Amino acid sequence: MIQSSSDNEVSSSTAGGLANKSDGGWLKSIFAHKADARKDAHSNLLSKKETSGLYKIQFHNVKPEFLEDYNNLSTEVHKELHNATDYPCELVGSWNAWYGEQDQAVHLWRYYGGYPALTECLSKLRRNKAYLEFRKERSKMLISRRNQLLLEFSFWNDPLPRSGPNIYELRTYRLKPGTMIEWGNHWARAIKYRQENNEAVGGFFTQIGELYVVHHLWGKFSSRIFQPQGRAAFSSLVLSYKDLQSREETRNSAWLKEGWDANVFYT
Repeated sequence: MIQSSSDNEVSSSTAGGLANKSDGGWLKSIFAHKADARKDAHSNLLSKKETSGLYKIQFHNVKPEFLEDYNNLSTEVHKELHNATDYPCELVGSWNAWYGEQDQAVHLWRYYGGYPALTECLSKLRRNKAYLEFRKERSKMLISRRNQLLLEFSFWNDPLPRSGPNIYELRTYRLKPGTMIEWGNHWARAIKYRQENNEAVGGFFTQIGELYVVHHLWGKFSSRIFQPQGRAAFSSLVLSYKDLQSREETRNSAWLKEGWDANVFYT
């Protein structure tokens, strides 16, 4: 479970994707050109255009005694990068884990312009003396860190600002290789059961880093859950809820809707 360190950091963007369209609309958008999953990349079949939907997620494991200092330092530097007009990136959100892996910070960045925008940002940061000094100071506070490049599922809305503070749930699924298209088909239909309460924040899958990984960010609370059985062993979850009781009530309501149980069973 993770709590937003600043809900105001979530970017204000236009809701996109096909979440408001019928089930058939999303399926037609995939197979209208008779795409063959064996010949077409998953990124082409499942994602929004990379120029608008390229993300980077960072997981930083912080030394417990430095967590407050880390948050203060990161907030200051990330805010500057987020507001800098010459960097084609923005900070979607930053969180600290409540449940699951403790003393962990999670940051989600969006790059407008796809891989060229990412390359531009990295090139500028290598020449940014203030940022290099920040990294040097940050390294003293960290135990380990890792990141992944993500693409956005076409049937999820873009992340939008939410009044807070909120608790978010980041749920991570590790899929069996070859099942990403099947996963997308099921969730394109199932997402409608979780959007009525404004619960779904964002849906992503890895493009670079550990492959066959899906992240669902939900908006009312956050937690990490481990379940080794089944097609997808999920290790983390991100939702945004007012409190834990709100999460419980929202999730239970989904089971009252016909079709949700079938989606859970098949995925």
